[in-house]
Amino acid sequence: MECSVKWVDGATFLASTGSGHFVTMEGAADAGGQNRAPRPMELLLAGAGGCSAFDVVTILKRGRHAVTGCEAQLKAERAETDPKVFTRIHYHFIVRGAALKREAVERAVSLSAEKYCSASIMLGKTAEVTHDFEIIED
Repeated sequence: MECSVKWVDGATFLASTGSGHFVTMEGAADAGGQNRAPRPMELLLAGAGGCSAFDVVTILKRGRHAVTGCEAQLKAERAETDPKVFTRIHYHFIVRGAALKREAVERAVSLSAEKYCSASIMLGKTAEVTHDFEIIED
């Protein structure tokens, strides 16, 4: 996996990913940012959410469950001093589908958290990571 991050101006940076995509990032206002793009730590959190939501959907689909939607809402706390690592992260999954079994969704969330989501497992080295979920019937 590769990525290149180039300084654009002020506190703005442009990341170019190995898969050919671009993401703009910007520092906070107190560091010269103008609130035109997400902060790098926000993208790190979003990446972890995307990784885990992808796992949940994939696991449910492989189990032939009728999943129609999945949203991961994350809330994180950071250390007050540098390095301001994440110290707590809570994932709340909202899973939609027809006749989804609670046990199947719980298993998918657990497998993501404990085995498959590299991003979450890596962040779990510095943060207390917790999960819960709700099921919405379609």
